[in-house]
Amino acid sequence: MKNLFKITLLLLSTLLLYNCNSASKSRSSLTGWNFNDPKYGSYIKGTSFEGQKTPEGMVAIEGGTFTMGQVQDDVMFDWNTTPQQMHIRSFYMDEAEVTNSEYLLYLQVTKDVFPPEEEKYKNIYNAALPDTLVWRSSLGNTELLSENYLRHPAYSDYPVVGVSWLQAVQYCKWRTSAVNLKNLIDRGVLSNVLGNDTIRNFFDTDLYLEDPYRLFDGDSTVYKRGLPDNKIRKRGEPRPARGAFTGRQVTSQDGILTQKFRLPTEAEWEYAAKANAENREYNNLRGRKKYAWNGKYTRDKSTRYKGDQLANFKQRKGNYSGLAGWSDDGSDIPIRVKSYPPNGYGLYDMSGNVAEWVADVYRPIIDTEANDFNYFRGNIFTKKLIDSTGQVVVIGQSAKAMATFDTLPNGKIVPIELPGEIKYVPITRDDAFMRRNYKVASNLNKKDGDKSSSRFFDNEDDQFNRQPRMYNSPINTKDSITGKLNQYDVRKRTTLISNKSRVHKGGSWQDREFWLDPAQRRNLPEYMSTNFIGFRCATDIVGALSYKKRKARNPSRE
Repeated sequence: MKNLFKITLLLLSTLLLYNCNSASKSRSSLTGWNFNDPKYGSYIKGTSFEGQKTPEGMVAIEGGTFTMGQVQDDVMFDWNTTPQQMHIRSFYMDEAEVTNSEYLLYLQVTKDVFPPEEEKYKNIYNAALPDTLVWRSSLGNTELLSENYLRHPAYSDYPVVGVSWLQAVQYCKWRTSAVNLKNLIDRGVLSNVLGNDTIRNFFDTDLYLEDPYRLFDGDSTVYKRGLPDNKIRKRGEPRPARGAFTGRQVTSQDGILTQKFRLPTEAEWEYAAKANAENREYNNLRGRKKYAWNGKYTRDKSTRYKGDQLANFKQRKGNYSGLAGWSDDGSDIPIRVKSYPPNGYGLYDMSGNVAEWVADVYRPIIDTEANDFNYFRGNIFTKKLIDSTGQVVVIGQSAKAMATFDTLPNGKIVPIELPGEIKYVPITRDDAFMRRNYKVASNLNKKDGDKSSSRFFDNEDDQFNRQPRMYNSPINTKDSITGKLNQYDVRKRTTLISNKSRVHKGGSWQDREFWLDPAQRRNLPEYMSTNFIGFRCATDIVGALSYKKRKARNPSRE
């Protein structure tokens, strides 16, 4: 009886404490107003946040400090990967490369939403197609791969290649909206438009947050129920029809919509590939890692797989996979993703298989003097374009905001923005007036070839523009007769680096062992593609650095 009394008292105390905590969370501690209460205007406060749900196909990478750059011998002597101390914020990354089957889903949806047979959409689908001709070789019999690698089911789980940096970025944008579309359907806010042939399925997350009723050609009947808005129905007010939208739309404050998918930055990719967490002791590192796995050799030491390669790469000239009947790495081209053990963070193929695009503009030197916190070169700050009525401009919804296209130096036509997206424009000088953290919209050449970092810093803009560019890579010029853009610039140039050069990291199936080091870096124009470069996506973790329970700072030693 005595124990029963104690248990009852404990339960009552717990319930009282819970109610007090709930009340404090639903009330403003500074004004006394209640959140989410119709008597106080139904002002929204997000519920308690205990961590994001890990996105499909991703793993969480806890941020921290690491040495970015090469920590082994620099056999190329190019000073391209000098070590720099860097801090990285926590983020999510795909556990493997984007595969042919995943990219084909994107192509099918794009073709369904923007039918290429319609004149205004004819270039959108074609711009998303990978270049399958990257498999051709002037002195090689590789037509089989050109015809089958992308679409044949035998290669469905192989990493997609032939994708340019621009195409990879566009895929990341589509994936963001595709995931959020499913989130809204699962929450009952939106009906299942994916199975409705009469509704165009284009969905844009930014436009939904701005004005959801400008999506789906203004058809508001696609919205069902919504989130509870806690409004009190007035006496005599008729009950809403069954299935009608009776709540409110999702906002950023609800924490339901996923963060934007993107390409990882170079610093993030290298940090994730090195996975220094597995050779950490307390707050120190034991030894140096040359590859994505522990040890300084590329062969497996385990009893079962002893002697097998730990990555898919070219062993030596003319040797892509070893002898028949005893293949070292299992494939002479890219192999099925997850064919090798993951690294310490649970990421597959961070060394070998295919190299991967990252978000950064290429420069020979990583300028940590400018920033050693989540370093990234490639920021272009933009803002939403607002029309004379105060509304955001949506591509394709007015004659003044039609979809525009760009002709790349290789002659390919690509959309600059898609119909249904919000139009963004670079910020102006007025927007950056009296700011300390940035001054201009484009920061691609920040402290690396811009006026402020040159000896012409005190010249007028028109004088500076007449000076030779620091990274004056060849450019393509229009032919005066045909107007085509595929005429090469014949001027002598001193470098191939430009603001269109993007970094790709990691070794590939056709690279030698040297390139398996995650610190190695190469570059290629953003509009070009190859048969050895693929990509994977990343997204940000919001809130705490880690939601895992930390161990004691100074564990007792027994």
